[in-house]
Amino acid sequence: MSVVKINVLTVSPEMREEVEKRFAGRAGLVESAEGFEGFELLRPVEGQDRYLVYTRWRSEEDFQRWTQSQAFQHGHAQAAAERPAGQGHGHGHGHGGPAASGSELWAFEVVESAGPKQG
Repeated sequence: MSVVKINVLTVSPEMREEVEKRFAGRAGLVESAEGFEGFELLRPVEGQDRYLVYTRWRSEEDFQRWTQSQAFQHGHAQAAAERPAGQGHGHGHGHGGPAASGSELWAFEVVESAGPKQG
């Protein structure tokens, strides 16, 4: 059964372009991870300030293995080191400090799924 992890990033309007730029330049770090099934960056609309970083994994174990990998650690360690004191859990991806003012992780199991009909 696949699992979905959604990282919820609180992003101020002036940092939106920066967040999108950083994800566009993420150089495919997660795509080669064992058990990785998909990624989407969802931009907020209608007054929301939270981006959703959607990833889908073959299993919880695959996701945990990814979070313990060198690629994951490299992508997140510099952001944490550059975060100014008192800024909480920003999401900088190692490119000059945090672009998000907060982050939380949501986890789900895929119970049912549908796609386009082949015909």
